[in-house]
Amino acid sequence: MGLPHERILRPRFYVAAACTVPVLTLAMGEMVAPTLFHDLNPARLAWVQLALTTPVFFWSGWFFLRRWWKSLRELDTNMFTLTVTGTGAAYFYSVAAVLFGDRFPAAQQTMHGPPLYFEAAAFITTIVLLGQILEQRAHARTDAAIRALMALAPKTAHRLRPDGSEEDVALAVVQPGDRLRVRPGEHVPVDGTLTDGTSEIDESMLTGEPEPAARGPGDPASAGTLNTTGSFVLRAGRVGKDTLLAQIVRLVEEAQNSEAPIARLADRVSAWFVPAVAGIALVTFGLWFAIGPEPRFLHALLNAVAVLIIACPCALGLATPVSLVTAIGRGAQAGVLVKDAAALERLSGTDTLLIDKTGTLTEGHPQVVGIHPTEGVTDSELLTLAAAGESPSEHPLARAIVRAAQTRGLSLPAATGFVAEPGAGVRANVSGRSIEVGRSFEAIPGDGAGAHATTAVSVTADGSPLGTLVLADRIKDTTPAAIRELQRLGLRVVMVTGDREETAAAVAKELRLDGWHAGVSPARKQEIVRELTAKGRRVVFAGDGLNDAPALAAAEVGIAMGTGTDVAMHSAGLVLVKGDLAALVKAVHLSRATLRNIRQNLFWAFAYNLAGLPLAAGALYPFTGWLLSPMIAGAAMSLSSISVVANALRLRNVKL
Repeated sequence: MGLPHERILRPRFYVAAACTVPVLTLAMGEMVAPTLFHDLNPARLAWVQLALTTPVFFWSGWFFLRRWWKSLRELDTNMFTLTVTGTGAAYFYSVAAVLFGDRFPAAQQTMHGPPLYFEAAAFITTIVLLGQILEQRAHARTDAAIRALMALAPKTAHRLRPDGSEEDVALAVVQPGDRLRVRPGEHVPVDGTLTDGTSEIDESMLTGEPEPAARGPGDPASAGTLNTTGSFVLRAGRVGKDTLLAQIVRLVEEAQNSEAPIARLADRVSAWFVPAVAGIALVTFGLWFAIGPEPRFLHALLNAVAVLIIACPCALGLATPVSLVTAIGRGAQAGVLVKDAAALERLSGTDTLLIDKTGTLTEGHPQVVGIHPTEGVTDSELLTLAAAGESPSEHPLARAIVRAAQTRGLSLPAATGFVAEPGAGVRANVSGRSIEVGRSFEAIPGDGAGAHATTAVSVTADGSPLGTLVLADRIKDTTPAAIRELQRLGLRVVMVTGDREETAAAVAKELRLDGWHAGVSPARKQEIVRELTAKGRRVVFAGDGLNDAPALAAAEVGIAMGTGTDVAMHSAGLVLVKGDLAALVKAVHLSRATLRNIRQNLFWAFAYNLAGLPLAAGALYPFTGWLLSPMIAGAAMSLSSISVVANALRLRNVKL
């Protein structure tokens, strides 16, 4: 009995909007342009309003009517109970006024007959429908996230026959024990173990480490990871739904299909407001029927209906969506894309930030941070020869060295005889010299870059050392200040990364984080989110990779870096366009300002109506003979809506 997908609600909204605009025009037109409406027949206008409002109330608002009936059956009052009760009272009262208006008491008459509230019924239904569409759009991202995950697995595999020849087969027919050839540039088709050949496999989507991992016979490889260099033979282990990639798909799907337990303010208020209004309406009917003037039944009925009408605030439907729409626009200006409006609400109450390292706290790719030539060798000579030797390679460290040389404007001689040995390094002939570039495990005195998770690369020419280059995945310049501000705002900041323990410890120490977890798998990241949630913590997770997708989906709020993978962005409720944590600080400020604004709107949405309830019930009639004027009722409803909209628009200028 829940609301359907927004693609089903959208046509109903279009019809509602197309009908509501002329209803509002006919209802309010005489106040705005009296000369244009002066000569029109009021009775005909009333029938036109009835004809236009009926499809809005019954067809466009059909799912609201179902939710209303369910709430009454289950005695679980919420916003739909209140809005449909009010719109229903306004609609059916107005229908009665059109059909039997001449029988209404004089106190309920105007110069054009009894007042009509068709515009209230149509407008409230339309605006609440708009709010539900904004909310439902958040769920549309699930399919896109799953499709992006599944696209990482190739559709076919190169299976080796017993005679050593290859055949291309569909991935679905691969069985455990099959021997598969994986060529450079291809994604690994299944989980398995290398039996022949060596390579370097980019596992960043699983581990978060920016550097490919060297793999040889006996080493494991996971489905969806990228083979960057050599060709190898893989013995299939886990296939199909048992692969690590398939498990990640299931984790994301399960997390996104489970709703975060958020108590909406409108529903909380409605839980006590609806019974109170119903009670006031019944008391009003009983008193007027018992001691009111003749015709008693009609006076009792109309005053009870007046209570229901004045109690249904037009502004209730506006209170949340208008604030959210305004905040979404303001966030876009600040580099914060809001994909899930509810996530913006929830962010304001979070108290724990779990954050990935690679690409989130750090740049996400290695850079040359130190050049240490041996005696008699210049910095430029060392970098030039190293970059020339690495130029044919696609390895991330090689590309970083080449970029560093290009940035300094160095001219690179051609390399010949290039040979890459995964896990060891490269050899090439450059300007008649045999250049070798490979990993160095010697400490670099005075480097001072250890906190950036450095990698040392040694360079030799004809067997003689030329020096060492130090590469690191730098911490983003804006990260330290952003972390300090997030902690000042009351968030406990904990790093959760698949990277090595020594790397995580160095980064956590430099940034003075509140805690850290290293060597964490995608499933374990999600477990950490759920463990903290079970302890009562309200968790927001920020990351940028495939390995973050399950945690992003499971957290109360998932925040993805705009520089990260499509999967992470599909799984998150908010996206930071530039991948900058400074934007996360802005998102927190925006969220808290938005929730304050919504609370203020809900106050004003109810304040006018609460004040009008005694008047609608006829409390002044024994003393003054006065019943609630339709003009005053209309003014109260309009004033509450205007105040809500004006307050929401203040978010356009909120300081972030």
